[in-house]
Amino acid sequence: MEYSEIMVRYGELSTKGKNRRIFINQLAKNVRHSLHDFPEVKIHADRDRMHLILNGVEYKDIKARLLPIFGIQNFSPALQIEKDLSSLKKAVQEQMREIYQEGQTFKINTRRSDHKYAYDTNQLNQILGDAVLECLPTIKVQMKNPDIKVLVEIRQESAYISCETINGAGGLPVGSSGKGMLMLSGGIDSPVAGYLSMKRGVEIEAVHFASPPYTSEKALLKAMDLTVKLTPYVGKIQFIEVPFTEIQEEIKQKVPSGYLMTVTRRMMMRITDILRKQRRGLAIINGESLGQVASQTLPSMVAINDVTVTPVIRPVVSMDKLEIIDIANAIDTFNLSIQPYEDCCTIFAPPQPKTKPKLEKVREYEKYLQVDELIVRAVAGIKITEIKTGQSYLNSAVAEFEDFL
Repeated sequence: MEYSEIMVRYGELSTKGKNRRIFINQLAKNVRHSLHDFPEVKIHADRDRMHLILNGVEYKDIKARLLPIFGIQNFSPALQIEKDLSSLKKAVQEQMREIYQEGQTFKINTRRSDHKYAYDTNQLNQILGDAVLECLPTIKVQMKNPDIKVLVEIRQESAYISCETINGAGGLPVGSSGKGMLMLSGGIDSPVAGYLSMKRGVEIEAVHFASPPYTSEKALLKAMDLTVKLTPYVGKIQFIEVPFTEIQEEIKQKVPSGYLMTVTRRMMMRITDILRKQRRGLAIINGESLGQVASQTLPSMVAINDVTVTPVIRPVVSMDKLEIIDIANAIDTFNLSIQPYEDCCTIFAPPQPKTKPKLEKVREYEKYLQVDELIVRAVAGIKITEIKTGQSYLNSAVAEFEDFL
């Protein structure tokens, strides 16, 4: 069946009171970004719901894009028809003939915003229910938990009929809670942290530290593809590549082995905070899980956080690895994360890192480094790429290499 529109319902946004319009506008913006390659679809965001006018576009294509967008409670494909009774009965019968399977039950649920309409909701429920029984004599009516719920809306301009309601991703529209800088490695945890932050309305920009030639081009492309996996929830994400080779070489040369990771993470935190300020972010987000590795103990977190007063959000801090992996599988990042292309933290990891680094020692060792000069050069060399839904970097590079061979 060719539907004329999709009706989107907001869910949690209904609790936002006077700020409701801000959240609705942000959701509409995110939907537009996600449907950037469907210019025919027109979006109208009203107070109670959003209407996506399909203009001939296949409903199933749009359904796939709407499913991951945060801020949507559920949505229904709908057919716009004339409000006269004969048109209503005919449309309901046609839809039910198309979707009915033997043994299923149904219910008619009518709503009216046009209170001058000739029939009230109870009358319409009865009339349209009789029309279904007339064309499908074996079907049964069931008022609680029917197999098919036929939604009929009588509005001022037209009537709308739908027989399907699809649950959305819930949460808050990405961007409605401000912007955060996601410290994105190539591992399992940080993409999950980005996903959970976006679910609560945080717009993310991905900050990735690259150390060529110690880290390969494939490690960078893997991080970009992990960002691609997060774009369906918002449409596009800015990916910031930070050149980190000089800093890591200096740290490895001048800092004792046990403190390499602590000083490295402090430098990453400083750079991320500068980028946050430049790009008007409000927080730093990372994938630290308490006790998972040496740099993620409480003493290590205290030593690393010492370089900033910016809020650091750690969405997976209390999760164990299996819980994080479950989410990574659900958002389709796990198999990509375990690809054997190591990031700079892994390459330069010391054999015996300090689990309880002393803050006074960390500060003393950093005096051996030209911290400010190193950071200025790294920030000056950043590269920013806009990552959109449907792109591919690692696979494309592999394909190009194979074609070259």
